Amino acid sequence: MRDRVVVAVAGGDPVPSHVVATLPSDAHVIAADSGLHVALALGLTVDLVVGDMDSVDPRTLGRARAAGVDVEEHPSAKDHTDLALALDAAVAHGADRVVVVGGHGGRLDHLLANALLLASPVYAGVEVIGRMGDATVHVVRSSTRLAGAPGELVSLLPVHGPVRGVTTEGLLYPLHGEDLPPGASRGVSNEFAQPEARVDVTGGVLLAVQPGALGTHLRSDTRGADPQGQTGQRLGDDEGDTP
Repeated sequence: MRDRVVVAVAGGDPVPSHVVATLPSDAHVIAADSGLHVALALGLTVDLVVGDMDSVDPRTLGRARAAGVDVEEHPSAKDHTDLALALDAAVAHGADRVVVVGGHGGRLDHLLANALLLASPVYAGVEVIGRMGDATVHVVRSSTRLAGAPGELVSLLPVHGPVRGVTTEGLLYPLHGEDLPPGASRGVSNEFAQPEARVDVTGGVLLAVQPGALGTHLRSDTRGADPQGQTGQRLGDDEGDTP
């Protein structure tokens, strides 16, 4: 049985056109306020628009209504962001997997709030993936497989508390059942050693962030050893921060 996938499109900076090819063609599409503009620019067929409608162009919204798109308007004085409302609508639609598109750029507080929202315990029952510009964000609650080119950067960031028993396969600097406290930089700027990697945790939530850039360690590693045999002592050091 196929997963029920919902694409939630947020406002913000334009989304690279190649992202469309990664989205299921039969996904239910929910736009969060001005995410309607982003969705239309990507050629997506929108099924629902949610939010307080303070940033979407009224004429664009009117055309969407006329075309039969459902619109769920909320008061501007509300307790949830437009993206949170879109994620709530995705869960209500019965989603097994939610792909959040956009939500990057612009205000730093919005970007941070959007990234943290993906890992909210409210959405623990669904798989959540973010496509924010060139970056891909996976929420890891138990076990997740990641695809990437050897040398591509990936950072493992603990959120909403400590993460227990982090174990990785396929990364240049592996972790072996390690605990990462909130704010830990140990998981920053790891690299793919193989085209596929796996991240397992026994407790807590990680954001696995692939910024869409290559690191420098795999290319400069001339030791000839199996990357899976490394201790990971350089993981998250200053060299690895080079995009």
